[in-house]
Amino acid sequence: MRKTILLLASMALAMLFSCSNRNHPAATGQSTTAKPNIVFILADDMRFDDLKYMPKTRSLLKDEGMSFGNAFVSNALCCPSRATIMRGQYSHNNGVWSNDNGWHTYKVSGDEADNVATRLGAAGYRTGLFGKYLNGYDGSTVPVGWDDWFGVVTGYDEYHDLAPEYLDYDVNNTGTMRHFGTEPSDYSTDVLSRQTKQFIGASAAQGKPFFAYVTPIAPHTPNSPAARDLNTYSGEKAPRTPSFNEASVSDKPSWIRSLPLLGSYQIKKVDRSQQKRAETLQALDDLVAGVVGKLHNAGVMSNTYIFFTSDNGFHQGEHRIPKNKWRPYEEDIHMPLLVRGPGVAAGSTTHKMALNSDYLPTFTALAGTQTPSYVDGRSLRPVLKGGVTAWRSTILLEAVANHPSTHQPAYAGIRTSTDPKRKYIEYESGARELYYLDSDPYELTNRYKAATPPASLASRLRALKNCSADTCRTAENGQ
Repeated sequence: MRKTILLLASMALAMLFSCSNRNHPAATGQSTTAKPNIVFILADDMRFDDLKYMPKTRSLLKDEGMSFGNAFVSNALCCPSRATIMRGQYSHNNGVWSNDNGWHTYKVSGDEADNVATRLGAAGYRTGLFGKYLNGYDGSTVPVGWDDWFGVVTGYDEYHDLAPEYLDYDVNNTGTMRHFGTEPSDYSTDVLSRQTKQFIGASAAQGKPFFAYVTPIAPHTPNSPAARDLNTYSGEKAPRTPSFNEASVSDKPSWIRSLPLLGSYQIKKVDRSQQKRAETLQALDDLVAGVVGKLHNAGVMSNTYIFFTSDNGFHQGEHRIPKNKWRPYEEDIHMPLLVRGPGVAAGSTTHKMALNSDYLPTFTALAGTQTPSYVDGRSLRPVLKGGVTAWRSTILLEAVANHPSTHQPAYAGIRTSTDPKRKYIEYESGARELYYLDSDPYELTNRYKAATPPASLASRLRALKNCSADTCRTAENGQ
């Protein structure tokens, strides 16, 4: 019943916004021939299959835009992924490998002086960031390139990915520190929604193109739902895929083989986490609807691209892993990606591989400004316009060793989109994994055999893990 009500409500919203746009076109005078606005909404630890909990987002973005069936991140951890988004580079080129002191690493390398914000700002855009920036950001500065800055103070330590709380947190608001308390009106996702809508309204009133980088922490732990959403998914369970609490992991690396089967108590914890994640996403769903509504009311929806994605996924019991990310498995690297905007066919789907290194070159291409020469990714603009045929067939996966308790060493690997779809991983310890994803989408059977290693995949991996800029795109295109 709840899902039916939500679906009907989201359909009504879509119809309302559609009618509003037809009845009140371009009220601010921003024409479709001007540089397009860009709104980039980045969830935190949201899996590809979590979109099922966001009916408004599916109605307003998926049904009215393009859905990517093969969107990925190369390093499935918050700070490295966000650095890749900002710079359009793999971790081995931007130098941000972990959450541990990630912001400091990014800053001292000079990346704050040249990134998506500075490039779009130089192209005449008003730029604004609203929410989580990079792990370890302490609120002491406002990075260059941002006209409107609402950066939430985050933390880090050696082993944990610390996120701000949904209530009781601090923000640097364009140079002024502000504290938000524990009232319902302080709930972070709702606060970010209000700030983003104010930025859109002010930018539209000035008639300037704008770039809004919106980064709520939902559904990251402690995945605390807004008060209005508590128990709306009571009894929800984690997906029971074939890899959930995998019966036999004898073919997996030692750090997976050492994991015991999840007991009933652990499974209850995973299910409880799933319920809270689903409920936490409801406010994010409201944020998306609010942003779309504001764009319509400001008369700029017809000239605005909206991107919705996540920084990495999250394990919920697959392969006996009760929580967390970092790993090269699909649960961690496969992202939701929805795009709505001018020239994007409503209700369309693409299976072209997208990577988080693609966002900066996509935004510069849409803005009509030069893409930096250091960028490893490629513009998704031809995919959005529906005119691309040749495309990448491979992406690089990479990570350093993570939390010592998992005993997982650093790795580099590749995932292909060609027939057959394969994933090949080389760990620093010498362990190897090889999966044929067409017949084994849940990565149950490791087909690596030392006697017959996959020479072509290993060769392509060598090229990718040492690539930069043009050589990355060339290596990704190889067969």
